[in-house]
Amino acid sequence: MSSDRRLFLLSALALGACGFTPAYGPTGGASVLQGQVSVAEPGNRGSYLLNQRLEERLGHAPSGRFGLSYALKTSTNGLGTTSDGRTTRYHMSGSATWVLKDGDETVVASGKVDSFSAYSATGSTAATHASERDARARLMTILADQMVDQLILKAPDLPS
Repeated sequence: MSSDRRLFLLSALALGACGFTPAYGPTGGASVLQGQVSVAEPGNRGSYLLNQRLEERLGHAPSGRFGLSYALKTSTNGLGTTSDGRTTRYHMSGSATWVLKDGDETVVASGKVDSFSAYSATGSTAATHASERDARARLMTILADQMVDQLILKAPDLPS
């Protein structure tokens, strides 16, 4: 038996001994979220990208048991400039305040996430626009993943 295999077996035994349970496993707390969270309709490109990632992680559930709504805020600021005053790099920050409601509109969980992304503006106009779109997509993915992480942590306390 190789040392890598032994290390894996010892790691698995140690995790089992400490009470580790996979979040999406049969007895995991997050299984209550899979396919049960209906995400609010997107209002713009950023919220569309956020919804897309949320549904990738939680499953598409247009009539799910829980309703997830959020308020999304983003801003862009110039970072680097050249000697003639042209901006060469932009910093895009974003935050989302979210609320998870049960079917009877009772708030069962809430939270706030924030992060940032950046993009370069040193290429052509088309390249700069492509970089901006990519930075926005990365930011929405980060925010959605943070929201899902918070939901997973709160899942064991959700009503069953």
